[in-house]
Amino acid sequence: MDRPLIVVDPQPRSLEEIFEPAVFAHLQTLGRLEIHAGAGRMPAARLDALLPEAALLIGQSDMPKERLDRAPKLRGIVNVETNFLQNVDYETCFQRGIHVLAPSSAFAKPVAEMTLGLMIDLARGITAADRATRAGTEKWLLDGAQGCFSLYGAEVGLIGFGDLARAFVPLLAPFGCKVRAYDPWVSAHYMAGLGVAAASLDEILSQSQAIVVFAAVTSENQGFLGKREFELIRPGSIFLLMSRAGVVDFPEFLRQIEQGRFRAATDVFPVEPAPRDHPARRVEGLALSPHRAGAMIDSLYEIGRQTVADAELILKGLPPMSCRRAQRETVARSRSKPIERL
Repeated sequence: MDRPLIVVDPQPRSLEEIFEPAVFAHLQTLGRLEIHAGAGRMPAARLDALLPEAALLIGQSDMPKERLDRAPKLRGIVNVETNFLQNVDYETCFQRGIHVLAPSSAFAKPVAEMTLGLMIDLARGITAADRATRAGTEKWLLDGAQGCFSLYGAEVGLIGFGDLARAFVPLLAPFGCKVRAYDPWVSAHYMAGLGVAAASLDEILSQSQAIVVFAAVTSENQGFLGKREFELIRPGSIFLLMSRAGVVDFPEFLRQIEQGRFRAATDVFPVEPAPRDHPARRVEGLALSPHRAGAMIDSLYEIGRQTVADAELILKGLPPMSCRRAQRETVARSRSKPIERL
C-alpha cells in the first residue's frame, strides 16, 4: 500500500527551527515527504505536480479552489507560520472535510510570561528607574516611586480572550487581581469558567489599571483602538500591546503616551522591522520590544510537535486535537499578515 504523500513547504519557517530531530523522524514515518528547503515558497509548478497525490500540506502555500480541485486526496493543511491567511478557499475545505489548522498556541506561554514581566516593569517603573539612575537623574525612595502601583489586587483588563489571554490569566493568580475581558467572539460563561468576568470595551478601558491587548486583527477591528478609546483610559494606567499593531491607531497610541496619559509597552509595530527613524524609538514612557515575546526555541519546536501530532491523527482518520482549527463562522474575518523571513 502506498504511503500518503506529505508536502512540506514551511516558509517563513525552516525545517530545523520547528522540528526537533526526533519529531522530524516521526513525521518521516507517517508518509512520503516532499520538502521545499529553499528560499521562499515551493515553486508553483512543483506544488501543482504534487497536489494530485498530496494527503497533507504543511505550510502556507496559496490554495484557491482550482488547486484544491486538483488535490482529491488532501485531508489537511497546517500553516506552520501559525496564522489563518486569506489565501485558502476555506469554504471548499469545509465542504470537503479538509482540516485547516494553525499551531498558534505554541507561542501562548512565552508571550504570557513576557507580558507579566512588562506589566510589572511598567507598574513599578523598573527600567525607567534604571535609565534615570544611569543618567544621574534618579529620585530616591518614595519620591522615586511616584505614579507606580502594585500589581497585587490591581484591576486588569484584557482585550481579546484567545490563546494568549488564556495562558496569561493563571500567571495573575498569585496577585489576586480582578480580571475582566472583552472579546465579542467569546461567551461570558466561558470566561467565567476561567475566573474572568466579561466586560464591554469601554468598561475595560475606563476601569482597569492595567490593560493588555491580545486581540488578533480581523475585518472588523482594524485600528479600532483610537483617540476615543485611548481617552477613556484612566491617567496613570498602563497599556500593553502584545498581539498585532493593526488593532490600534498607532500614531494616536504614541501621541497619548507622549502626552502622559498612560505608560505603555509594545512588542509589535505596523511595519517590521521598525524603521530606524520610527517615532516610537523616541517616546518616553513606552517600553519597546522587537516582536520577541514568543521568540523562544521551545516555542518554535512546539509548532512542530503540534503539527506532527495532528498530522498523525488526520492520517488515521481521526480529528486533530493540538492545533487550532479554522472555523467557518470566523476565519473569513481574519486579517493576519504573513510574516516574511527577516
